[in-house]
Amino acid sequence: MENLPAFICIVFGLTTLLTVGLFYKATNNSKLTLVILLIWLTIQAVIGLSGFYTVTDTIPPRFLLLVVPPILLIIGLFTTSSGRQYIDSLDIKTLTILHTIRIPVEVVLFWLFVNKTVPELMTFEGRNFDIISGLTAPAIFYFGFIKNQIDKKLILVWNFICLGLLINIVVNAVLSAPFPFQKFAFDQPNIAVLYFPFNWLPCCVVPLVLLSHLATIRQLLNDERK
Repeated sequence: MENLPAFICIVFGLTTLLTVGLFYKATNNSKLTLVILLIWLTIQAVIGLSGFYTVTDTIPPRFLLLVVPPILLIIGLFTTSSGRQYIDSLDIKTLTILHTIRIPVEVVLFWLFVNKTVPELMTFEGRNFDIISGLTAPAIFYFGFIKNQIDKKLILVWNFICLGLLINIVVNAVLSAPFPFQKFAFDQPNIAVLYFPFNWLPCCVVPLVLLSHLATIRQLLNDERK
């Protein structure tokens, strides 16, 4: 990772901050949300820079410290009344445009593949079709929420499809990482996410994208029932 061009780290760092900024806007500028996210990023930056995640032969994997807290938080939001109230207050228009960050993420993944830190299957030349979500998000935002020319059911279907694309790359990324349960990409494992700033991808960017889909789906389904 020492020979990785600096611009890749810079682009990804800025993409992460943009993701946080868009989600902050979707919360109607909730300062508490912003503070929590920035503290979480800072903690993970310190841990990532320490080399903690590069030790991959432990059981359970240290990588769980990146993904379990956000998952538990999302579960908590959906299983508590105050959490559901928070989710229902999110602006789904902004959550929709947030998915455009998947374009620079996919570009960064391709650059990481070229520099031999992620496998090809994690790029749009392999099994990763997540860039479709980013490319179509502006059209869904404009025609669905600005012009109101797209039926809410179609927006719902789009969210389910893009959620499936996200799950697809997450599964492939985890199974191609150098953990005891690795299944893919033994010639070039997914090692980038073990280092800062790319450990921000599983601990922040992906959870926010996931939450954006789930919150939007919940709100649209609630609208259908009315």
